[in-house]
Amino acid sequence: MTDANNLRVAVLATDGFEESELTETVRALKDAGAKTTIVAPHDGKIQAFKHHDKSITVSVDLTLDKAEARAFDALLLPGGALNADALRVESKVKEFIREIHYAGKPIAAICHAPWELISAGVVGGRKLTSYHTIQDDLRNAGADWTDQEVVVDGSLVTSRQPKDIPAFNREMLKVFNGRKASAAQA
Repeated sequence: MTDANNLRVAVLATDGFEESELTETVRALKDAGAKTTIVAPHDGKIQAFKHHDKSITVSVDLTLDKAEARAFDALLLPGGALNADALRVESKVKEFIREIHYAGKPIAAICHAPWELISAGVVGGRKLTSYHTIQDDLRNAGADWTDQEVVVDGSLVTSRQPKDIPAFNREMLKVFNGRKASAAQA
């Protein structure tokens, strides 16, 4: 098992997130010893989807207006077209992503979540993947898009869709733990 003890991970999501892309990734982080915090624009619960159909709800731990990027070691962005489309227009979301990015902290984004990275202006010159329907958006934003189950570019981990979650989790944990090791040496 990968050791992510005491690693603080913000999981930024809202209504319309893809269920498995949040629940399975959070489970992998918790199983590795990380502390995850579900951050959303509103309090209460957020609605998950399984592709087009509503599924479970997940409790919000912290509202976006109270979240501070410096309080976290890493950022997880689950997908879901509705989720990513709603979040990418929020100025606080873009600011939060930029703060994590420019602090050199790792970011893991799956499916449609790279839309949020585009809106935050952090994909130019980066190699990544995503759900195939947003590849043109990523290329137009200056990213080097590739069709692979998981892509690691420095501190950025991306995957295409739910079936890629095992590879995504494996690489996310490696990159997130690498950040933890680097911070401990500083």
